[in-house]
Amino acid sequence: MDLITPIQEQVEAMIIGAASIIPNLILALVVVIFTWLLAKFAVRIANRMTGKTHLRTDLKNLTATLVRVFIWIFGLLIAAAVAIPGFTPAGMIAGLGVGALAIGFAFQDIFEPFLAGVLIMLRDKMNIGDYIEADGIDGTMEQITLRETHIRQFSGELTILPNSMIFKNAVKIFSERPQRRFQLMVGVAYDTDLAHAEKVIRDAVESLETVEKDKPVDVRADTFGGSSIDFLVRWWVNTETNSLFMVHHEVVLAIKNALDKAGIDIPFPIVTNMFAEALPVEGKGKAAGGGTRFQLRSDQINGAAFADRPFSLCQ
Repeated sequence: MDLITPIQEQVEAMIIGAASIIPNLILALVVVIFTWLLAKFAVRIANRMTGKTHLRTDLKNLTATLVRVFIWIFGLLIAAAVAIPGFTPAGMIAGLGVGALAIGFAFQDIFEPFLAGVLIMLRDKMNIGDYIEADGIDGTMEQITLRETHIRQFSGELTILPNSMIFKNAVKIFSERPQRRFQLMVGVAYDTDLAHAEKVIRDAVESLETVEKDKPVDVRADTFGGSSIDFLVRWWVNTETNSLFMVHHEVVLAIKNALDKAGIDIPFPIVTNMFAEALPVEGKGKAAGGGTRFQLRSDQINGAAFADRPFSLCQ
């Protein structure tokens, strides 16, 4: 039996078939090049038209991207019809059949960020340049593409998040309104006149020019701390005209200086240590809270084990 002849005939038929479609492939390549040029020209026209409108930057980018995508889809379908005789878009859709489901699952990670990117760009409350926090990452939103969002953190790093992550999870938009409220905990000694301390703290914060005057400054006794009564202090800042970090710095300095001038003590945490044996101490005058201040030398407590005998450095 001659086995070489059938194989030879098949190879020759394949070569002849390949040679016959070379003109179609060249014409399809021409169509692809023309599609590329047409997409660039159409995007330029779209950018020129949207540039004269008041659309947000991300919507302008979305318009240009969709124009590019539609032109490429249309051009590739024409190129496929030219390169493959008998190919039609309807036939391709019908041929997919059940396989379309498998393809959908296979390309889920590609299509999901794409659709999420479109929906994110259509949001009214999020735009390029906004200060946001998403998935624990905070910074300025620099760019939104159809697959990912670029966030420039204040420390300088560029973080790229998938659009699906931003679309599915909660996003804080700090720059949606210029006025933002900040807060700080301030502790005063237990023997302080709390009404007087409240007035001193409020006057100190209200005296700052960088604090919003049309919003109230809240000073409320909040908790019984381990060594102090803690006040919750809240104030408002216009972030368009003031740096929130500098305003926080000014508030801390103003409260500290005002409490010092009023003679109101901001106590240190009181620590109680337990020693195995009683240790000699030396009186060192009066402590800030009115008690006696004691001092221990380091050589007196070397090797001492913690036990159930209390000893306080300030009594």
